[in-house]
Amino acid sequence: MARQTTTRAPTRRPAGTGGVFFSFAPWIIFGVVAGPSTWQYAALAALIAAVALSGKDTLRGRFYLLDMVGIVFFAVITVLALALDRSQLIWLETYAQVVSNGVVAVVALGSLFADPFTAQYARQQTPREYWDSPVFAHINRVLTAAWGVVFALMALSTWLAVRNPSMDDWLNWVVPIVLLVGVIRFTERYPESYKARVA
Repeated sequence: MARQTTTRAPTRRPAGTGGVFFSFAPWIIFGVVAGPSTWQYAALAALIAAVALSGKDTLRGRFYLLDMVGIVFFAVITVLALALDRSQLIWLETYAQVVSNGVVAVVALGSLFADPFTAQYARQQTPREYWDSPVFAHINRVLTAAWGVVFALMALSTWLAVRNPSMDDWLNWVVPIVLLVGVIRFTERYPESYKARVA
């Protein structure tokens, strides 16, 4: 009976959902808007979104890794757009989406070696007594790895789009959207599915 309580108690919301989607919103905005002539506007829009969406948590003393990285990344991109000539930023204009997707992949996969970034959000939805449980740890390692792999694949897809302009629509739009929809559904379903199997 005790084992069942341990694995199934934190069922109010799937671990890793909710706030994590808001943290990804600025990156998705940048990926959708960024283009050869719009990446600087995309960076500004993403920066505004990152600050707005994380503002309430920041005021409450909650600092999420992905939010902080997003604010710094988009602030740097915006400053570069204002400070440098376009001729000096051709590489960024060309690979803006590749770089942003790659940054998210590195942050997500890198957090596996310390504290999986989805666990930060899950702790806000899960009673403290479950934070150190093997089930909680496993679920967040899997979810964090899934998001990291998806953004790594998106980085590869957008890089291939630069190299193969004829496939731009598929590689810049269709593939990333399919990957995002897939990982969102996985994030929504996996926690309860895993807890049911363990129970």
